[in-house]
Amino acid sequence: MTIAILGSGALGLFYGTRLALAGHDVRFLLRSDLATVRARGSLLAHLVEDNQTLELRPVAAFTDTADIGPVDLVFVTLKATANASLARLLPPLLHADTAVLTIQNGLGPDEHLASLVGPQRVLSALGIVGATRTAPAEVTVYRAGFIILGEFSGPVTDRTRRLTDTFETAGIRVQLTDDVRAARWRKLVWNVPFNGLAIAAGGLTTDRICADPALVARARALMHDVQRAAAAHGVTITDAFIDEQLRITPPMGPYRPSSLVDYLAGREVELEPIWGEPLRRARAAGVDTPALAQLYADLRARLSA
Repeated sequence: MTIAILGSGALGLFYGTRLALAGHDVRFLLRSDLATVRARGSLLAHLVEDNQTLELRPVAAFTDTADIGPVDLVFVTLKATANASLARLLPPLLHADTAVLTIQNGLGPDEHLASLVGPQRVLSALGIVGATRTAPAEVTVYRAGFIILGEFSGPVTDRTRRLTDTFETAGIRVQLTDDVRAARWRKLVWNVPFNGLAIAAGGLTTDRICADPALVARARALMHDVQRAAAAHGVTITDAFIDEQLRITPPMGPYRPSSLVDYLAGREVELEPIWGEPLRRARAAGVDTPALAQLYADLRARLSA
């Protein structure tokens, strides 16, 4: 396949490197990392679980999508805060059968992408992964996890099955879903509390959050708020699922969630898709989510300070 990676942060570097090493024609849109790639000639992905480093050399690096040209798959790994740029970036990458896959956080990215390229092109994914861009053109993958993949406009198709084969051959595990919308709500069960409290509590890693009983109680309350909001939109999230999120987090150690990484680096945080949009959808459905409302207010105050 010919594949364009839009957003060469942690996920773009990791998945793009995997796909390129599997033999696909992967073209990276690079900006801040371009000088490093040209000087070193490679991308690096450090896999902590496997105690190995993947190196992609050479790298097909570009600064403009017009130079990348039409591809079979556009992999959108930009932060949702950069989605306004997609109207400019996407058109040069499209041919008649190009699929556009978004792997972004929160609620709303799928709908935005569908408004630009049409719902029939759009595939949606969620990365259940622990990865951080630790240096220019370099990603550390603490937990490779898997991708949840589905069609934006309906159930699994032959296209999503073929793409699953492509990913798994490249060493990227995939879990197919007929309901991406439900998967997005479920991912918020972890993202809302841990990305949010990491910032609101003063820059804490997940191990420090889990070691503080008051913060654990707040995290649980946030998870139950997401659970109630999701239920109002026809998505069931069980108490057992909430318990599992709280169980799997302490073994991650001193993990810095992606929003904390952005905050500490002075980059824009994905405030609206992760916290604002779920809160608005809860209110529109008549659901009271006091813990989420308080966290959203705390984050707005901290991010505007």
